Amino acid sequence: MSTHFRPPNLVLATIGLSLATFMQVLDTTIANVSLPTIAGNLGVSQDQSTWVITSFAVSNAIALPLTGFLTRRFGEVKLFVWATILFSMASFLCGIAQSMGMLIGFRALQGAVAGPMYPITQALLISIYPPAKRSMALALLAMVTVVAPIAGPILGGWITDNYSWPWIFFINVPIGIFASMVVAIRCACAK
Repeated sequence: MSTHFRPPNLVLATIGLSLATFMQVLDTTIANVSLPTIAGNLGVSQDQSTWVITSFAVSNAIALPLTGFLTRRFGEVKLFVWATILFSMASFLCGIAQSMGMLIGFRALQGAVAGPMYPITQALLISIYPPAKRSMALALLAMVTVVAPIAGPILGGWITDNYSWPWIFFINVPIGIFASMVVAIRCACAK
């Protein structure tokens, strides 16, 4: 059963939900072009560096089916907020990783907490929009999920070339904190 809430500012709640989804989907591809740099900096082979992507994808796929159970246990809003905060923390840990083993472990954690984010975002958007506007809200979310994986390699390459590879993970921290605060505050005000 969905937790129905009406945020005082629908636009701000939608931005928070969309930003979190953008961040999560972006992370499926942002590290792809940075793998050679990551491998060189951490002293591993190119083949070993692919685990940075694989660990995220596998953990995400394992966590995704648990969304229903976690939603019933904690509620949609709490699950979204905590998943987004934990995703931001895992992103920070990825950025400070000193070895490939640490990076792979933190990426697995990041993927695991990212699993529920997309389905919960869909459920919350359906919950906050009136029936006549739900298709528009889901279309907006679909646009976000199409643009994010395309922007990932471009943004990842630019950040790696102009800064350093840890920043492909650090950029998630302020976005995740903002998104979780907006949704938590908007939803708390609505109850």
